[in-house]
Amino acid sequence: MPKFWLQYGFVIYLCVALASCGMPQANSEKANQIANNKTAAQILGDSNYQAICYGGYRKLTRDSQPSIEQVKEDLKILHAMGIKIIRTYNTKYDEVRTILQALTTLQQEKPSMEMYMMLGAWIDCEQAWTNTPNHEKEDEQANAAEIDRAVKLANRYPHIIKIISVGNEAMVKWATNYHVSPGIILKWVNYLQHLKKEKSLPQGVWVTSSDNFASWGGGDTSYHVADLAKLYQAVDYVSMHTYPMHDTHYNPEFWKLNKAEKQWNEPKQIDTLLARSLAYAQKQYWSVQQYMKSIGVNKPIHIGETGWASSSDGFYGAEGSRACDEYKSARYNHLIKNWANQQKITCFYFEAFDEQWKDAKNPAGSENHFGLFTMDGKAKYAIWDKVDAGVFNELTRDGHPIVKTFNGSLNELIKTIKLP
Repeated sequence: MPKFWLQYGFVIYLCVALASCGMPQANSEKANQIANNKTAAQILGDSNYQAICYGGYRKLTRDSQPSIEQVKEDLKILHAMGIKIIRTYNTKYDEVRTILQALTTLQQEKPSMEMYMMLGAWIDCEQAWTNTPNHEKEDEQANAAEIDRAVKLANRYPHIIKIISVGNEAMVKWATNYHVSPGIILKWVNYLQHLKKEKSLPQGVWVTSSDNFASWGGGDTSYHVADLAKLYQAVDYVSMHTYPMHDTHYNPEFWKLNKAEKQWNEPKQIDTLLARSLAYAQKQYWSVQQYMKSIGVNKPIHIGETGWASSSDGFYGAEGSRACDEYKSARYNHLIKNWANQQKITCFYFEAFDEQWKDAKNPAGSENHFGLFTMDGKAKYAIWDKVDAGVFNELTRDGHPIVKTFNGSLNELIKTIKLP
């Protein structure tokens, strides 16, 4: 081991600062269900309700759906580490129904297992995912079906679904395959809010849209349109995304070290860069907040997505910005979650488990490596401390016990760290 790692005291365990605060066992299942049936207003911003983005897919395509038993395994793992809110992305596939069935079964078996859902309804433009997407119009048939399924699920599982998100990065203009104008998102948000007024949707459900910080007015002024201002008025809260990791490629100055910083030892250099990453995310959050106040709106802002891949062979890997490895991923997770908890901001960290369908043709692609766990259930460096604490004892994923990556060897992990 290089001497400076020892000098710097590098043998540390990062904390994700997740609170695992189970409800006391009530005298009856009914009493426990009532105690655990909170509203979005009660759970968002409460650090006892840690949040994560979840997909249970194991295969190279979403056509291969996870089973109820597989999802039950995943939910037990997440609950053991303090997760009480999960985020999904669409209603088209059976996965979300499988999650809801699995969670319902788990809560019947153990009523004290408190967990809620932010349900996503995917929104597409007309001719999305073709060579000729029409961003001026929506795929009305597909979008209406998504919203209709979301409404039915929210009414069927009111004790679980507490948030409905209309679209995922559906307004940001770099989503060239499918993005729509804010007016289309506004239309569906207004529709859901109308259903709440008519009592055709649970009153405690909050409605939002989960999108890039720029889409919420925190960046380019081209997004500052009348319909965005109306959308701010319509949603119950703002769900914004921030990804400093991605901007280490698109904004390389953000990732560079100056001459003096290059003289520091490597751990100090990395910690400096990751502190800068947190500051970058904070700046994006505050930019959304500033725009919101400039149009006379005052609503909660929570982080619908942020994360840091542990591996990449592309823009963020060894031949690119060199941003991705397990140490940096762990450090960012620790920093952003601690800050969010301190500020009473719910942070849906992206994501729970690695999923290989996202870049099926390129196994080493960063999109496949955002999980806090590997596909086979190994805990990455960000949560080694939870393995040490025994929170995953007797839990498995597809038959694999929850153990540390790198066989728990910090020396081996250190070898993978990349400097800019």
